[in-house]
Amino acid sequence: MDNEIYSHERRHSHKVPVLGVEIAPFRIPFHRRLETFAILQWTLTFLIGGFGLTFFSLYLLFTSYYWVSFLAYTWIIIDRWTPSQGGRRFSWSRRWKIWEHMRNFFPVELHKTADLDPNQNYIIAFHPHGILAVGAFIHFGTEATGFSKLFPGIKPSLLILRGWFFFPFLRDYVMIAGLCDSSKNSVDYLLSKNGVGNAACLVIGGARETLDMEPGKHRVLLNRRKGFIKKAMEHGASLVPVYSFGESDIYDSTCNVPGSKMRKLQEFLMKFTGFSLPIFHGRGIFNYTMGIIPYRRHINTVVGKPIPVVKNPNPTRTEVEDVHTIYVDALKALFDEHKTKYGISEDISLEII
Repeated sequence: MDNEIYSHERRHSHKVPVLGVEIAPFRIPFHRRLETFAILQWTLTFLIGGFGLTFFSLYLLFTSYYWVSFLAYTWIIIDRWTPSQGGRRFSWSRRWKIWEHMRNFFPVELHKTADLDPNQNYIIAFHPHGILAVGAFIHFGTEATGFSKLFPGIKPSLLILRGWFFFPFLRDYVMIAGLCDSSKNSVDYLLSKNGVGNAACLVIGGARETLDMEPGKHRVLLNRRKGFIKKAMEHGASLVPVYSFGESDIYDSTCNVPGSKMRKLQEFLMKFTGFSLPIFHGRGIFNYTMGIIPYRRHINTVVGKPIPVVKNPNPTRTEVEDVHTIYVDALKALFDEHKTKYGISEDISLEII
């Protein structure tokens, strides 16, 4: 599908083309400016926030404000276990108005297909990652789409790379939204030492999945991702498949062929940093043609029915494979059931890699 279908900008007139670049009109509703600001701050936070704040803190060491950096790094050491022990969420921060503006930018919607029993724990498996994991953050890191109203009694904790929690200042910013690290210890804590009604929310494909992402393609990295299955079995936590339609379409991206020089470089960087380097572009702040801001394209996230998992503290490889097969079939069924509602042709299938 092309931009004419997805993009809200394309519905507005009075755009001025300059050398092939579509310039945004000067007069647009103020709420759209707020929406652009909201997504800009998240885009910058996600793409350069960690390294940017790290360089800033190092700069401060050579100024009279060196003590700020000293305190920041001391705090990281003192507070190093919190991200893997339920984090430090604040309900008020999850309800900030800025998240509603960010939701409205696309917009993003959350769709429920079944209730979740608050007397149980869950692993919510989110697909696909996309460039910014926008849907995952808005749904599970904020209340902009009304998660707590749709699933009363369930406390979602979005799990992200542990490396985020070594960045000064940024670590505390994301933690107040309920984000925790994605280590095994963190999952164990949420599912066994934090009572019931917990949902450990994992973006299964992770950064690696973005290297195979293409707009209009429905491709998820799942064949070798079985750790979350094993954890669900160890704790008897139900698995909840989630598919976010439109997540991969908010940017134009290039999928480099495995074995190519660029792909080798991307995989090298990911191996040593944990971060991938996908080639992508979106729109700009004042234009609709190029930039790092995503396009205004609708994202519809569907939460599937929970898959009961029998507790098995020491599952064998075969047992994990069996549950993994059940999960993959459920995810495919969820995709097939809802795809035509969101503009996907009936003959398109979900590709599992």
